[in-house]
Amino acid sequence: MRSMSSIEVVSLAAQSSWEMPKVKGSRFLADGAPAGDEAAALAFVDAVRAREPSATHHCWAFVLEGGRGRSSDDGEPGGTAGPPILRRIEGAGLSDVVVVVTRYYGGTNLGKGGLIRAYGGCAAGLLERAPTVTRPALVAFEVAHDYDLTGAVDGVLAAHDAITTAADYGVGAVRRVALPVGSADAFPDAVREATAGRVTPRRLD
Repeated sequence: MRSMSSIEVVSLAAQSSWEMPKVKGSRFLADGAPAGDEAAALAFVDAVRAREPSATHHCWAFVLEGGRGRSSDDGEPGGTAGPPILRRIEGAGLSDVVVVVTRYYGGTNLGKGGLIRAYGGCAAGLLERAPTVTRPALVAFEVAHDYDLTGAVDGVLAAHDAITTAADYGVGAVRRVALPVGSADAFPDAVREATAGRVTPRRLD
């Protein structure tokens, strides 16, 4: 039987961008990034949207650990944009990845078949060129704690190779973290022990 600590995923090594040749006047730009959880994936979509505010559409898809995926056509005819992007990510065998394909309308309708080819082809072009990395599969947790426990929590995160993917600092700190699946079972107990039972991480499935 394969041990949990040996489970690996192939993801993007870093953020990457690529623009395909114009299709009947329309520009298609693809941006991709590693994403440890849904919050990180959607934050990347928002970042691309903010960078390209005058674009006609920002269609996207992501695949997370375990094969969980989502996609959006962002106003294009149903099934013509998000799903083709999603299929390209899955076909490349990637996980923990988000891809956004931004379109600037060029004045000529492409039809459903043309849209599927353009969005899928743009995503494929990016994924063919983007560097990848093989690493242990990640599990996401939410860790909420008072500020006086920051040092104790940080010590446990470091010991379990956890990375913070999102954080909200209000009355207390609420952090989303991702760590290798092989460390997931021991992580909650380690946090509880380090904080004298005051903090219990919540696994995000």
